[in-house]
Amino acid sequence: MSIDKVAIDASPLISLFKSQQADILPQLFSEIVVSDAVWEEVTETKDDRAAVELPQVDWVSRKATVAVPEAIASLDLGKGETSVLSFALANRDYWAVVDDARARRAARTLGITT
Repeated sequence: MSIDKVAIDASPLISLFKSQQADILPQLFSEIVVSDAVWEEVTETKDDRAAVELPQVDWVSRKATVAVPEAIASLDLGKGETSVLSFALANRDYWAVVDDARARRAARTLGITT
């Protein structure tokens, strides 16, 4: 099964930007979604490489954070993980890119592909 569309969390984005490897994302995926919650988390530190570069790339599609289902809200994950899982649950053709172990377990439980 090929991965075509992803919703990505802040930590993977920050790590890729800091290691100067973020340009691999559009080579791997046709659509990369960043929720408003993830966008804010990445760009909150103004002098960080990811904060500076994320707004400049043209391969990210910024989306409003979708409504959070109770099944995800009750897990008490971070805002980014919550928004990524909520988006992927509402848009089943997207995979969730999360590095948090609790978020990955929650995704498996909810049938979200990671």
